[in-house]
Amino acid sequence: MAVLTDPVSDFLTRFKNACIAGNEAFFAPYSKIKADIARVLQEEGYLWNYEVVTTEGKGVKLKVKPKFIEGRPVLTDLKRASKPGRRKYVGSTKIAPVMSGLGISILSTSKGVMSGAAAKRQKLGGELLAIVW
Repeated sequence: MAVLTDPVSDFLTRFKNACIAGNEAFFAPYSKIKADIARVLQEEGYLWNYEVVTTEGKGVKLKVKPKFIEGRPVLTDLKRASKPGRRKYVGSTKIAPVMSGLGISILSTSKGVMSGAAAKRQKLGGELLAIVW
Protein backbone atom coordinates (compact mmCIF):
# COMPACT_ATOMS: atom_id res chain seq x y z
CA MET A 1 0.00 0.00 0.00
CA ALA A 2 1.32 3.41 -0.95
CA VAL A 3 2.02 6.04 1.67
CA LEU A 4 0.01 9.21 1.17
CA THR A 5 1.79 12.44 1.91
CA ASP A 6 -1.34 14.55 1.45
CA PRO A 7 -4.55 12.77 2.48
CA VAL A 8 -6.68 15.88 1.92
CA SER A 9 -5.59 16.04 -1.73
CA ASP A 10 -6.35 12.35 -2.04
CA PHE A 11 -9.89 12.91 -0.72
CA LEU A 12 -10.50 15.90 -3.02
CA THR A 13 -9.17 13.97 -6.02
CA ARG A 14 -11.46 11.03 -5.23
CA PHE A 15 -14.39 13.46 -5.01
CA LYS A 16 -13.54 15.11 -8.33
CA ASN A 17 -12.99 11.75 -10.08
CA ALA A 18 -16.29 10.37 -8.75
CA CYS A 19 -18.11 13.41 -10.13
CA ILE A 20 -16.44 13.14 -13.54
CA ALA A 21 -17.12 9.38 -13.74
CA GLY A 22 -20.73 9.81 -12.59
CA ASN A 23 -20.34 7.50 -9.59
CA GLU A 24 -23.16 7.58 -7.07
CA ALA A 25 -20.77 7.16 -4.14
CA PHE A 26 -17.12 6.72 -3.31
CA PHE A 27 -15.12 5.61 -0.29
CA ALA A 28 -12.11 7.31 1.28
CA PRO A 29 -10.08 6.46 4.37
CA TYR A 30 -11.59 8.25 7.38
CA SER A 31 -10.00 11.16 9.18
CA LYS A 32 -11.57 14.00 11.12
CA ILE A 33 -10.43 16.69 8.66
CA LYS A 34 -11.89 14.78 5.70
CA ALA A 35 -15.19 14.39 7.53
CA ASP A 36 -15.17 18.13 8.28
CA ILE A 37 -14.47 18.95 4.62
CA ALA A 38 -17.32 16.63 3.60
CA ARG A 39 -19.60 18.40 6.10
CA VAL A 40 -18.77 21.79 4.56
CA LEU A 41 -19.32 20.43 1.04
CA GLN A 42 -22.70 19.05 2.13
CA GLU A 43 -23.72 22.34 3.75
CA GLU A 44 -22.80 24.19 0.57
CA GLY A 45 -24.73 21.78 -1.69
CA TYR A 46 -21.96 19.78 -3.37
CA LEU A 47 -22.82 16.47 -1.65
CA TRP A 48 -26.05 14.64 -0.93
CA ASN A 49 -24.61 13.14 2.23
CA TYR A 50 -21.67 11.38 3.81
CA GLU A 51 -21.35 8.79 6.52
CA VAL A 52 -18.67 7.02 8.51
CA VAL A 53 -18.68 3.29 7.77
CA THR A 54 -16.81 0.68 9.80
CA THR A 55 -15.86 -2.46 7.89
CA GLU A 56 -14.33 -5.61 9.31
CA GLY A 57 -10.66 -5.88 8.54
CA LYS A 58 -10.53 -2.71 6.45
CA GLY A 59 -10.93 -0.10 9.16
CA VAL A 60 -13.03 3.04 9.12
CA LYS A 61 -14.07 4.58 5.79
CA LEU A 62 -15.91 7.69 4.76
CA LYS A 63 -18.74 7.01 2.29
CA VAL A 64 -19.54 10.11 0.26
CA LYS A 65 -22.40 10.63 -2.22
CA PRO A 66 -21.73 13.49 -4.68
CA LYS A 67 -24.69 15.58 -5.81
CA PHE A 68 -25.95 15.33 -9.39
CA ILE A 69 -28.74 17.42 -10.94
CA GLU A 70 -30.27 16.06 -14.15
CA GLY A 71 -27.32 13.72 -14.55
CA ARG A 72 -24.69 16.47 -14.28
CA PRO A 73 -22.43 16.88 -11.26
CA VAL A 74 -22.87 20.02 -9.18
CA LEU A 75 -19.07 20.18 -8.86
CA THR A 76 -17.41 21.76 -11.89
CA ASP A 77 -13.85 21.73 -10.60
CA LEU A 78 -11.77 22.13 -7.47
CA LYS A 79 -8.24 23.11 -6.59
CA ARG A 80 -6.13 22.29 -3.57
CA ALA A 81 -4.77 25.64 -2.39
CA SER A 82 -2.52 24.77 0.55
CA LYS A 83 -0.11 21.89 0.09
CA PRO A 84 2.20 20.12 2.56
CA GLY A 85 5.27 21.80 1.04
CA ARG A 86 3.70 25.22 0.88
CA ARG A 87 0.92 26.17 3.24
CA LYS A 88 -1.29 29.10 2.30
CA TYR A 89 -2.85 31.22 5.04
CA VAL A 90 -5.36 34.03 4.61
CA GLY A 91 -6.71 36.63 6.98
CA SER A 92 -10.43 37.28 7.30
CA THR A 93 -10.17 40.42 5.15
CA LYS A 94 -8.20 38.59 2.42
CA ILE A 95 -10.76 35.82 1.77
CA ALA A 96 -11.67 36.42 -1.87
CA PRO A 97 -14.92 35.32 -3.53
CA VAL A 98 -14.53 32.26 -5.77
CA MET A 99 -15.76 32.61 -9.37
CA SER A 100 -17.61 35.85 -8.48
CA GLY A 101 -19.56 34.09 -5.74
CA LEU A 102 -20.40 30.89 -7.68
CA GLY A 103 -17.90 28.76 -5.75
CA ILE A 104 -16.65 28.37 -2.21
CA SER A 105 -13.36 28.29 -0.40
CA ILE A 106 -12.73 25.87 2.45
CA LEU A 107 -10.64 27.05 5.39
CA SER A 108 -9.24 25.42 8.48
CA THR A 109 -9.64 27.98 11.25
CA SER A 110 -9.18 28.01 15.00
CA LYS A 111 -12.92 27.27 15.28
CA GLY A 112 -12.80 24.29 12.89
CA VAL A 113 -13.16 23.71 9.16
CA MET A 114 -15.66 26.05 7.49
CA SER A 115 -16.46 27.80 4.24
CA GLY A 116 -14.79 31.08 3.39
CA ALA A 117 -18.07 32.98 3.74
CA ALA A 118 -18.66 31.60 7.23
CA ALA A 119 -15.08 32.44 8.24
CA LYS A 120 -15.46 35.96 6.89
CA ARG A 121 -18.73 36.46 8.84
CA GLN A 122 -17.00 35.32 12.04
CA LYS A 123 -13.91 37.42 11.23
CA LEU A 124 -11.63 34.37 11.24
CA GLY A 125 -8.64 33.62 9.06
CA GLY A 126 -6.80 30.37 8.63
CA GLU A 127 -5.30 27.87 6.25
CA LEU A 128 -6.92 27.90 2.82
CA LEU A 129 -7.46 24.19 2.15
CA ALA A 130 -9.33 24.19 -1.18
CA ILE A 131 -11.28 26.22 -3.68
CA VAL A 132 -14.41 24.56 -5.09
CA TRP A 133 -16.67 25.66 -7.94
